[in-house]
Amino acid sequence: MRPYILAETNWKAVRDSTFEVAVLPWGACEAHNYHLPYGTDIIEADCIAAESARIAWEKGTRVIVLPTIPFGVNTGQLDVALDINMYPSTQFLILRDVIETLNRHHIHKLIILNSHGGNDFKAMIRELGAKFPGMFICQCNWFQALDQKEFFEHKDDHAGEMETSLLLHLRPELVLPLTEAADGAAKKFTFAAMREGWAWAERQWTKVTDNTGVGEPRQASKGKGERFFHSLTNKIAFFIEQVAHTKQEDFYF
Repeated sequence: MRPYILAETNWKAVRDSTFEVAVLPWGACEAHNYHLPYGTDIIEADCIAAESARIAWEKGTRVIVLPTIPFGVNTGQLDVALDINMYPSTQFLILRDVIETLNRHHIHKLIILNSHGGNDFKAMIRELGAKFPGMFICQCNWFQALDQKEFFEHKDDHAGEMETSLLLHLRPELVLPLTEAADGAAKKFTFAAMREGWAWAERQWTKVTDNTGVGEPRQASKGKGERFFHSLTNKIAFFIEQVAHTKQEDFYF
């Protein structure tokens, strides 16, 4: 039993506990090239949240990790078999109910640990922050926390070197041999504004990639994944500690 994982602990432990911050991992269920499982984002969310919380817990932070939400926004992949789509409006309702529960039980800080690029909680956080003014709600995109160039040869967008390395470290039995992986080549928008990042539209996935991967995975390794995971979870643990131990009136300086 890990006392910082809600799904593993029990009421005997929870009843008399006080938690300073909750972490809500949020993933997606979608194809990841030919070699990675549909649950890649879920596995990453589970493992990164748990290890980050362990590090913070062992330093005295009272953190509780909620069960991972397994479905994300996949409106650009509706034609990819069994990519499970959850609309943002549905995510909002789920998030609202979770926050209402936390608020009722006097846990007033929530970190949404986002594991899927198609999820974007910013507008929801704005609205729910207004509805629950005593709550601090934030989104943490773990895949943006570190500079990939310090760990990998190729930048990963989806099912590339980073994610493949992570899964080789976390769940190697679910990764097919890298000889089975496609190269992850992908088309880009015709419009310069899109490529430069000051205009945005959702990508239609099957028009961008033939194999659902975007990013070269074939130089991935277990060792790279282990190093990245260690650095990542220590950095996120420090963020959890900061959020937990900082009074809301001291959030700005």
